[in-house]
Amino acid sequence: MKIILLQDIAGTGKKGEIKEVKDSYARNFLIRKKLAVEATNEALNHLEGQKASAQHKLDVEEANAKKIKAAIDGKIVVITAKAGQGGKLFGSVTGKDISAQLKKDFGFEVDKRKITAKTDIKNYGDYEVEARLFSGVTAKFTVSVREG
Repeated sequence: MKIILLQDIAGTGKKGEIKEVKDSYARNFLIRKKLAVEATNEALNHLEGQKASAQHKLDVEEANAKKIKAAIDGKIVVITAKAGQGGKLFGSVTGKDISAQLKKDFGFEVDKRKITAKTDIKNYGDYEVEARLFSGVTAKFTVSVREG
């Protein structure tokens, strides 16, 4: 019997795959436990629709990431901070601070966990920063920390 797997099953296959299994295994175990459905035309069409929807979502996310990259790549983001003697900041400038400044300056939401600097930002000055926006889409920009 041909079935469509609804979950990953060790020894059988991964979610979304179409497999040929014995009728008894399909009816008594996989379908009964809602781990699979019979591969009817309706179920196959539904599966294709889900795959197309997931691909469309990935395409939209990638296009959005490229738009953000075009806006911030090579730009300078100015962050003001307070410091003690010698220009050493109280604390440090984190991904959260950079993300908030990007939203304020450019209007784009960038996840703070995807922003990385080569060194810790603990003094005034300019720092090279990377934002991994999507698989294969990385924006490089400068963070300029100034007295505020």
